[in-house]
Amino acid sequence: MKYKLATTCFVIGAMLAPVVAYAEDTDADRANPATFVKDSAITTKIKTQLAAEHFGSLKDISVDTDKNGVVWISGTVNSQAEADQAIRIAHNTEGVKTVQSSLKVQNDR
Repeated sequence: MKYKLATTCFVIGAMLAPVVAYAEDTDADRANPATFVKDSAITTKIKTQLAAEHFGSLKDISVDTDKNGVVWISGTVNSQAEADQAIRIAHNTEGVKTVQSSLKVQNDR
Protein backbone atom coordinates (compact mmCIF):
# COMPACT_ATOMS: atom_id res chain seq x y z
CA MET A 1 0.00 0.00 0.00
CA LYS A 2 2.79 2.44 0.89
CA TYR A 3 4.59 1.46 -2.30
CA LYS A 4 1.52 2.36 -4.40
CA LEU A 5 1.15 5.73 -2.66
CA ALA A 6 4.85 6.56 -3.15
CA THR A 7 4.69 5.56 -6.80
CA THR A 8 1.55 7.63 -7.36
CA CYS A 9 3.14 10.70 -5.75
CA PHE A 10 6.28 10.24 -7.82
CA VAL A 11 4.29 9.98 -11.08
CA ILE A 12 2.20 13.06 -10.26
CA GLY A 13 5.33 15.00 -9.30
CA ALA A 14 7.04 14.00 -12.53
CA MET A 15 4.01 15.10 -14.54
CA LEU A 16 3.89 18.52 -12.81
CA ALA A 17 7.63 19.28 -13.15
CA PRO A 18 7.33 20.69 -16.73
CA VAL A 19 4.41 22.88 -15.62
CA VAL A 20 6.50 24.38 -12.82
CA ALA A 21 9.44 24.96 -15.18
CA TYR A 22 7.17 26.61 -17.77
CA ALA A 23 5.51 28.86 -15.19
CA GLU A 24 8.82 30.20 -13.90
CA ASP A 25 9.17 33.94 -14.56
CA THR A 26 12.53 34.40 -16.26
CA ASP A 27 12.26 38.19 -16.65
CA ALA A 28 14.60 39.57 -13.99
CA ASP A 29 12.89 42.99 -14.06
CA ARG A 30 9.64 41.45 -12.89
CA ALA A 31 11.11 39.65 -9.89
CA ASN A 32 10.41 42.74 -7.80
CA PRO A 33 7.01 44.24 -8.72
CA ALA A 34 7.93 47.70 -7.42
CA THR A 35 10.97 47.81 -9.71
CA PHE A 36 8.91 46.61 -12.68
CA VAL A 37 6.29 49.33 -12.08
CA LYS A 38 9.02 51.99 -11.76
CA ASP A 39 10.61 50.86 -15.03
CA SER A 40 7.25 50.88 -16.79
CA ALA A 41 6.54 54.37 -15.46
CA ILE A 42 9.84 55.67 -16.86
CA THR A 43 9.11 54.11 -20.24
CA THR A 44 5.60 55.61 -20.24
CA LYS A 45 6.90 59.08 -19.32
CA ILE A 46 9.38 59.00 -22.20
CA LYS A 47 6.77 57.80 -24.71
CA THR A 48 4.33 60.49 -23.53
CA GLN A 49 6.93 63.23 -23.94
CA LEU A 50 7.86 61.93 -27.40
CA ALA A 51 4.17 62.02 -28.37
CA ALA A 52 3.84 65.58 -27.01
CA GLU A 53 6.69 66.64 -29.31
CA HIS A 54 4.64 65.37 -32.31
CA PHE A 55 7.34 63.13 -33.69
CA GLY A 56 6.48 62.11 -37.23
CA SER A 57 8.30 58.83 -36.71
CA LEU A 58 6.94 58.03 -33.23
CA LYS A 59 5.36 54.81 -34.43
CA ASP A 60 8.82 53.55 -35.40
CA ILE A 61 10.50 54.28 -32.05
CA SER A 62 10.70 51.60 -29.34
CA VAL A 63 11.52 52.50 -25.73
CA ASP A 64 12.40 50.06 -22.94
CA THR A 65 13.81 50.56 -19.45
CA ASP A 66 15.71 48.00 -17.40
CA LYS A 67 15.83 47.66 -13.63
CA ASN A 68 18.95 49.83 -13.36
CA GLY A 69 17.39 52.90 -14.96
CA VAL A 70 19.02 52.29 -18.35
CA VAL A 71 16.77 53.31 -21.23
CA TRP A 72 17.08 51.56 -24.58
CA ILE A 73 15.76 53.49 -27.59
CA SER A 74 15.65 51.83 -30.98
CA GLY A 75 13.94 52.16 -34.32
CA THR A 76 14.00 54.60 -37.21
CA VAL A 77 13.53 58.37 -37.28
CA ASN A 78 13.16 60.84 -40.13
CA SER A 79 16.17 63.01 -39.28
CA GLN A 80 19.21 63.27 -37.04
CA ALA A 81 17.47 66.15 -35.25
CA GLU A 82 14.62 63.79 -34.26
CA ALA A 83 17.12 61.21 -33.01
CA ASP A 84 18.95 63.83 -30.94
CA GLN A 85 15.69 65.17 -29.52
CA ALA A 86 14.44 61.67 -28.59
CA ILE A 87 17.72 60.96 -26.78
CA ARG A 88 17.58 64.33 -25.02
CA ILE A 89 14.00 63.70 -23.87
CA ALA A 90 15.01 60.30 -22.49
CA HIS A 91 18.06 61.74 -20.69
CA ASN A 92 15.94 64.46 -19.07
CA THR A 93 13.31 62.05 -17.73
CA GLU A 94 13.32 61.49 -13.97
CA GLY A 95 14.79 58.13 -12.94
CA VAL A 96 16.90 57.65 -16.07
CA LYS A 97 20.57 56.97 -15.37
CA THR A 98 21.78 56.43 -18.94
CA VAL A 99 20.39 56.09 -22.46
CA GLN A 100 21.48 53.49 -25.01
CA SER A 101 20.35 54.45 -28.50
CA SER A 102 20.29 52.42 -31.68
CA LEU A 103 18.11 54.89 -33.59
CA LYS A 104 18.68 54.93 -37.32
CA VAL A 105 18.00 57.93 -39.55
CA GLN A 106 15.78 56.83 -42.41
CA ASN A 107 15.50 60.08 -44.41
CA ASP A 108 17.77 62.97 -43.51
CA ARG A 109 15.68 65.91 -44.68
